[in-house]
Amino acid sequence: MAFELDAIDRRILVLLKEDGRMPSSQIARRMSGVSERAVRYRIDRLKESGVLRIAAVLNPLALGYTSIGDVMIDVAPGRLQEVAAELVQIDQVSYLAGAVGDGNLNATIFARDNEELARVIEEVVGRIPGVTRVRSIVVPWRLKEECDWSVPADLAEKGAPMT
Repeated sequence: MAFELDAIDRRILVLLKEDGRMPSSQIARRMSGVSERAVRYRIDRLKESGVLRIAAVLNPLALGYTSIGDVMIDVAPGRLQEVAAELVQIDQVSYLAGAVGDGNLNATIFARDNEELARVIEEVVGRIPGVTRVRSIVVPWRLKEECDWSVPADLAEKGAPMT
């Protein structure tokens, strides 16, 4: 069952998205009529329910990992979990998900350059036992990251405005 957000929860999420380290006291000041204690309680409830996770988000590009590859991986029947367990251990893999359609797994790989990207795809991913086919594309730029996701407009329209 989906967690129900009210207008206060949504406003807290907007403020934490602006600055994940914003103190509860500052959030309360920016939300007239809500106490610091209520903000802390709601943040704890959002974290416990799995709606909110506060973490540091690294920027691979700033660390010199400027080549990005989206990789579709076909896996032999019965080997999906085994292959996925290997892939999540590869440092350059930043994202891994099961896929429906073209390929069984979809991965994003960051590398220092295209040569390293090709090596990781061919020599590391392609040689995992159970991998039957690997297809990749080089991503010249990313327009939206997973950490940029916001509360969808249909939820934002319920209750008070989010601004």
